[in-house]
Amino acid sequence: MTRKTIVIVGGGVGGIVVSNELRRNLPLSHRIVLIEKNAVHTFAPSYLWLMTGDRTPEKISTPLKSLVRDGIEVIHAEVTKIDVSRKSVTASNQELNYDYLVVALGAELAPELIPGLSESAFSYYSFTETVRLQKALIDFEGGTIGIVVCSMPYKCPGAPHEGAMLIADYFQKRGMKEKIKIHLFTPEPQPMPVAGPQLGEAVKQMLATKGISFHPLHKIISVNSQSREISFEGKDPFHFNMLVAIPPHRAPRIVRESGLSNEAGWIPVDRSTLKANAENVYAIGDVTALGIPGRWKPDVPMMLPKAGVFAHDQAEIVAKRITDEINGQSPTAQFCGTGYCMLEAGEGMAGFAYGDFLNDPHPTLQLRNIGRAWHWGKIIFEQWWLAPFGLKKNIFGLLLKLGAKMLRIPIKL
Repeated sequence: MTRKTIVIVGGGVGGIVVSNELRRNLPLSHRIVLIEKNAVHTFAPSYLWLMTGDRTPEKISTPLKSLVRDGIEVIHAEVTKIDVSRKSVTASNQELNYDYLVVALGAELAPELIPGLSESAFSYYSFTETVRLQKALIDFEGGTIGIVVCSMPYKCPGAPHEGAMLIADYFQKRGMKEKIKIHLFTPEPQPMPVAGPQLGEAVKQMLATKGISFHPLHKIISVNSQSREISFEGKDPFHFNMLVAIPPHRAPRIVRESGLSNEAGWIPVDRSTLKANAENVYAIGDVTALGIPGRWKPDVPMMLPKAGVFAHDQAEIVAKRITDEINGQSPTAQFCGTGYCMLEAGEGMAGFAYGDFLNDPHPTLQLRNIGRAWHWGKIIFEQWWLAPFGLKKNIFGLLLKLGAKMLRIPIKL
């Protein structure tokens, strides 16, 4: 069998899972290279707990190499070029040729696209910004907090609403409930529009219970850092004492320049196979554009949400397909589009949303009753994910898997 080289660019959820699955299923004679610029991996779903002080930075951080199997070549470098015509990737002036390429570079935050946003807003969408926000919340003495979704698409459809509820809960615990007013603005017509009106209404009720004012169809134009005022398209301006933003997202520059992306900068992939428009190139996770049945607005097709649960599932599908191709078999694994998320509501409670996003004519989703079990389910997954790879196979890992099974969380060891 001819030795193959599989290069994975991006060491987030998708990159880690696809690397581990390929290494598990392919002989060591095949080279698996994972390129990621950050040597330390941080667990993004826990940024919300870091924001509220329920986690410290070191509790949600771990060396990337501890999360991958032996036999995976990890290169800590920034990818500067993808050349599909030469079947090569350039990282730190080193050119690597591949037989298969998996692009898992995720989405980058671009607050500079909104005038005044960088100077005015905090965020819980990056590790460093979350640390800064946590300190600001400690010092905040009261007033109006604006939470703004700047544009579509953005990572984790539930996170803006979770963040609003956890901030409300944070100040309630401090006895400051009457001193705080929280307003959530979004350009969307409802919370999580891809989930349908029933789930959207349920999330609106969750927000209302926390005293959070929800403002749909508000598209931000700019922020005045001196007057602390947000300008919206066709809406009244809004004055704030603290601004928390979900910044604009975009694909990394090298993706936009690779020839793989569409006009919006994302990589379109086959809905079932995750193949991109180049030979032996796959893309998974947040960097992709994957259409799903239905319309967000009459003239705007719906896209699969950008969420770690999909990156995880897509990584497994791509690993199976590449393994079968290398072994001379016809690949059969297909992405099915089911996904879930725990929706943190504060007070140790969470909801659980689950659905089929590829269901025709539109996705079918449901929100299960809010309870403590789903909050603990997220904790279980956090502890499992951050555990060194070897521990995932021992009694610790099996106990976590048992707990996850009871809560119907699809952890795989």
